[in-house]
Amino acid sequence: MATLSPGEESQLRQTIEMFRLITQSQPIDYQSLEILKEAYMKLGLQEDVVETSKRIAKAYVQLGQLSSAIMEYETILQRFPDDPDVRKALNEIENKTNSFAGRSPMPDSAGGNALATEPGKPRADSHAAKAGAEADDGKAAMQRIFVDGKHVNAADFGRLWFTPGAEPGMQANEPFLQVMADKGVMGLDKSLKLVIERARIGYLPLDRYELDNELGKSFPRAICLKWCILPFDRMSKSVLVATANPFNKQAAAELQAATPNRLIWYMTSPPDLVKALKKVFR
Repeated sequence: MATLSPGEESQLRQTIEMFRLITQSQPIDYQSLEILKEAYMKLGLQEDVVETSKRIAKAYVQLGQLSSAIMEYETILQRFPDDPDVRKALNEIENKTNSFAGRSPMPDSAGGNALATEPGKPRADSHAAKAGAEADDGKAAMQRIFVDGKHVNAADFGRLWFTPGAEPGMQANEPFLQVMADKGVMGLDKSLKLVIERARIGYLPLDRYELDNELGKSFPRAICLKWCILPFDRMSKSVLVATANPFNKQAAAELQAATPNRLIWYMTSPPDLVKALKKVFR
């Protein structure tokens, strides 16, 4: 294990604290579990690494990604070949796959996780996905939540929704949820809850997180301010991004075009996001 500086160790322990909370509320969010696992590995906490690997495998099983679950379990067996929990889990998967004999092959897909198809976790190598994302800023998805869900009337929604222009502004455009709160249409707590539940995205309290300001500055200022999004931390080849609109495919495509790294998105409070953007891009 590489020697960590006190600052690096402190940052990793903060990451663990945050992502333990996220994965408690989102137990099938395997990408957040992978971040948690990697943080444990860097700190040499092997028991926690194994336990988190098991949680990742269980999440894959729940999502129907059986081949990924098998691979995760087998990585544990390479180090602990007699682990009874893993042996039992692999037998259960084998029985499950055998029960599908004679049926049409099951797709190894993300099942009910909306983030697999929503912009929350875009694929860097999918040009078709980027093309399909053009001009989709999440308005339709938000309208289904708030107008079709009878939380906000259509007139207020149309009046308050803002589509940024081509010219970048000097400050971050306020998220729609913040605009609704400022105009007294709906409180932030309620609107955040509705969006998080629909998007099935992890929530991260950005005001309690030690941001990587230099990472944020390495991304195009215009894109971040235009869409009110912020890359705030890196874990190996993944970049963590904060947003207040997890349905904004256009923002996801533009930011993904600026990096070869995988983007992992998290919902956060609009005021905290705007404040963080001001700090990074002042």
